[in-house]
Amino acid sequence: MQHQYVKSIFLGYIIIITIGAIILSLPFCHIGDLSFIDALFTAASATCVTGLIVTSTSENFTFLGELIILLLIQIGGIGYMSLVIIFFLFIRNSLSLDEKRAMKQSLDLPDLHVGSFVKKIFLVVLIIEFLGALILTYEFSERYAFLDALWYGIFHSVSAFNNAGFSLFTDSLMSYNNSAISLLTISLLVIFGGLGYFVLIELYENRKFSKRFTIHTRIMLYGTFILIVLGIILFLSIEWNNPKTFGELSLYEKILNAFFLSINFRTSGFNSIDIGALKDSSLFFSTIFMMIGAGQGSTAGGMKITTVAVLIITVIYILKESNQQPSIFKRTIDQKIINKALVIIMCSSFFVLLAVLILVETQNLPFIKILFEVVSAFGTVGVSTGNGDILSFSQQFDTFGKSIIIILMLAGRLGVFAFGLILVGKAKRKHFKYPVGRIII
Repeated sequence: MQHQYVKSIFLGYIIIITIGAIILSLPFCHIGDLSFIDALFTAASATCVTGLIVTSTSENFTFLGELIILLLIQIGGIGYMSLVIIFFLFIRNSLSLDEKRAMKQSLDLPDLHVGSFVKKIFLVVLIIEFLGALILTYEFSERYAFLDALWYGIFHSVSAFNNAGFSLFTDSLMSYNNSAISLLTISLLVIFGGLGYFVLIELYENRKFSKRFTIHTRIMLYGTFILIVLGIILFLSIEWNNPKTFGELSLYEKILNAFFLSINFRTSGFNSIDIGALKDSSLFFSTIFMMIGAGQGSTAGGMKITTVAVLIITVIYILKESNQQPSIFKRTIDQKIINKALVIIMCSSFFVLLAVLILVETQNLPFIKILFEVVSAFGTVGVSTGNGDILSFSQQFDTFGKSIIIILMLAGRLGVFAFGLILVGKAKRKHFKYPVGRIII
């Protein structure tokens, strides 16, 4: 049954992306020429909440086109299945078992109590995005007319919370690299979106009793904090004296931008400095953070923090030759979870390496930049070394190369486990068991 739901969700994303591309291709949605592959790329990037762009969002799309992109971001971030469930709840006040199972698969929910959970999701999304838009509108109003500032505030708040990274400024947030209010607001929106709906709702409901948090929530909170700190240390240590990035900034600005990059390099595509000017060592190590991503059931992609945490804990137990099952916070990790984590990491690595190999051989472009772009697409991150101007590095790819990036974004949004299930198919159930074989490793 799970295979059936995964295929339905996958088909739904394909339909939404295709419809979005067709609408964006209409004359009243864009300015100047727009090829269908670029419209398809933009629709896929928005729906998969990635943020890679091959045509300027602010310069090549009308207000209606920008609104369509924003709607695709919201649909992709909150999950189109959530909208379907809300519609069913509105007209029927109840859900069938199949609808509950499909929703559980779509949002990686822990149980089938999806009706009340989805209502809470919408409430959380509206509150956080409203507060973010309010603060950003106030900040942007210092440079722009109120109506423009209001639109910029709404767009960037939705884009940030959904970890999409789309910006209406041609330099993303580079012109705000010394604005603590702007960068911290965007960063908090990205963090909240990356934690996942399950964690956000649990944090609110158990805010007075931290000991009641589930293992998942604890891992997410500790993991997010550790990755942010490691990212700050990475960027400060490598880029401290780089005149094209941190070298000319004050100590305060270095720390602020290192914090901002540490968050956005893992889940979202905003940038406050020129990513193309980063050292190769920064780009390489950043791919690790992008591969890890954020939380399960969140607006971000990647292999997920919990997946990597489970495998690290398992490795430590194996190296210690412990005779116990791996555990954390006085709870044993189920073997099925360990197996799933291993599959996700192996498949993710395979997809990325295969895509890099194909693009290196077909695009005739620098390896490190292709690797960075591929991981950014697969992790639905959206940061890019750029095309030498304001667009993503993907702009230099031909139609085939852009198609590979679209597939990677879709795989990253759907989830590598679900995407792999579609490619491999459902196994036939066997009613017998083979004898155990002895393998030396």
